[in-house]
Amino acid sequence: MIAYVKGILAEKSFDRVIVEAAGVGYELFIPVSTFDKLPREGEEVKLLAWHCVREDDETLFGFATAPEREMFLKLTQVSGVGPKIAIAILSGSSIGELSLAIASGNAKRISAIKGVGKKTAEKICVELKDKVNAIEALAATSRSSKDDVKAPMLRDAILALSALGFNEETANKMVTQVVQENPSVSDVETVIRLALSRGK
Repeated sequence: MIAYVKGILAEKSFDRVIVEAAGVGYELFIPVSTFDKLPREGEEVKLLAWHCVREDDETLFGFATAPEREMFLKLTQVSGVGPKIAIAILSGSSIGELSLAIASGNAKRISAIKGVGKKTAEKICVELKDKVNAIEALAATSRSSKDDVKAPMLRDAILALSALGFNEETANKMVTQVVQENPSVSDVETVIRLALSRGK
């Protein structure tokens, strides 16, 4: 079991990174909240990991913090929720918001995240309700940092670019470049404007 990966951040994008450790490049899929906490390329990074092994595939998922990985693992315990859907959910909501939605049974909030249907959202609320603490969730949302706020902002920007005709991979790269060059950007409209101006 791979508990974490520590090395040089060779490449990073909105949904994945490559970390070089001992001469090996490890590709890890990440949520937006982790992307926003990454250092610059070429600097050292340590990501908590979860190693998914299947008959025909092996995938690594990376997380900047323990709460992110813990929520990811809880989500993957829900029937019908695979690792990639769990990552999408973490990218579409902060940990505090997601915990509060689960604790309060707000399936509508969860189903608003791209890739999550109504039935899946309802399952998440039912199966995880006893595994999250409503009081802790409220505290988490009240102390949300800029990183927590930025995650759904980036997701919204990518969805908007997709609606304008860009495929998701291209939209991911466009938003990634904007945030890397403008780390203080704080609203969806600015991200989209800067992303579109790059293509001119």
